[in-house]
Amino acid sequence: MAALAAATALTADSIALDTNKHGVSVAELQKHTSLENGVWVAINGEVYDLTEFLLRHPGGAKIILKYAGKNASTIFNKFHPKDVFEQFLTPEQHLGPLLGELQPAQDITEGEEDEARLVRIEKKPALAKIFNASDFEHICKQIIPPNAWAYYSSAADDEISLRENHYAYQRVFFNPRVLRNVTEIDLTTTMLGVRVDAPFYCSAAALAKLGQPEGELSIARGCGSENIIQMISNNASYTFDEIVDAAKPDQPQWFQLYVSENRDLNYKAIEKCNKRGIKGIFVTVDAALFGKREKDMRFHLLEDDDDDGDAGDNLSESGKILSAKDPGLTWEDIKKFKKATDLPIVLKGIQTVDDVLMAIDHEVKGVVLSNHGGRQLDFSRAPLEVLADVSKVLKEKKLEDKLEIYLDGGVRRGTDILKALCLGAKGVGLGRPFLYANSAYGQEGVEKLIQLLKLELSVDMKLLGVSKIDELGPEYLDIRNLHARHLVADLMYNSAYDPLRPPEFRK
Repeated sequence: MAALAAATALTADSIALDTNKHGVSVAELQKHTSLENGVWVAINGEVYDLTEFLLRHPGGAKIILKYAGKNASTIFNKFHPKDVFEQFLTPEQHLGPLLGELQPAQDITEGEEDEARLVRIEKKPALAKIFNASDFEHICKQIIPPNAWAYYSSAADDEISLRENHYAYQRVFFNPRVLRNVTEIDLTTTMLGVRVDAPFYCSAAALAKLGQPEGELSIARGCGSENIIQMISNNASYTFDEIVDAAKPDQPQWFQLYVSENRDLNYKAIEKCNKRGIKGIFVTVDAALFGKREKDMRFHLLEDDDDDGDAGDNLSESGKILSAKDPGLTWEDIKKFKKATDLPIVLKGIQTVDDVLMAIDHEVKGVVLSNHGGRQLDFSRAPLEVLADVSKVLKEKKLEDKLEIYLDGGVRRGTDILKALCLGAKGVGLGRPFLYANSAYGQEGVEKLIQLLKLELSVDMKLLGVSKIDELGPEYLDIRNLHARHLVADLMYNSAYDPLRPPEFRK
């Protein structure tokens, strides 16, 4: 997504890289607006030299150049946690405090507020009108800023994997059993040794502040009130400590680790997890580089309408869209991470049976079958389909108890969760639905989403003929059509079908 690389400050609300600096006058700052003279930016009262960082900035060089010589506090605080520059800048690139007053430059990602969107925010349906996860998506699309929607909803290339992740669930049917006592339903389960109230969790999703000012903080509070695990994104819009502090004292949280080329940063993050009581570290292994997410690219805030420059820099592997963490990440790094902590290490982004077997060989605690929500390699298989293959092989090899299997991507219903559990998943992650619920209604939306999924699970388990999570198994599923992928829509059928209607906005 478009993100502004900026720095932290010597204030109560930020963290500085170096405190032994005399400072920079406003006049001096305003001289440094080009590669020739250096690109300096002021943020929260501090000045930073971003000249060398330009080409490494995930949001591209243009956005930084637009703010060269200016006070970029407003846009920086919108996109980034306070400690972001600990990862990207050297102490020498922090030039010291800004001497003098300089008004913050306008946030160019906002533009003029769309009057119709503001009306929709005012008239959005009451929470009582929300009946399922997709309702949140429908509302969120109409009330959050367009750049936020482009980032949240985008996926790689033609977005085949994005849709296939969900469609796969529609090819699996149930074999319900009857005449069983299902008076009481128990949704509780254990994931990585922690008892939780339902077998699903909030998966890591970056920059929740784009859609909701409280961002990951309100997600943490909502998950805590319902005893659901939150996986903290490595690219969250609040700091790790702020998100942990927002949770209840004993609330279970996981951490998603993106591996950077600077391994020292990774080990520092692991040590923080050790100290703050995190219950599991999920190493993202499917991001050697970012996928080509064209919705986001087309809306990219860095490009001017009259810019006739070569777009090739956006599409090269070193460009701002496709750059990522460390393509040199290997199994040897996983061994080293395991030695650095006693916390469970889980690999997030496994997509084949062979890599699950490799994970078992390396004695990690679990894997997440995931194609990054369809945001990386398009035409990656649906995680549910991979799960069916993995479960079969592990059973044949008697390896079912060697690690815990999780899954994310395309989950919208309680029935989706049950299908994954029947096929051997320990738990199921949802990413975008939590962003949508949080963006539309904040903490109350997060709680409502969790409550709806719990209700669906309870109803569906009763109708399936089971009362406990550990009673679920493959005998409750008909998966004969799971691997039969139908990518061509039946337009005649679809034109005649009267779909379920989302909630109406108040007039």
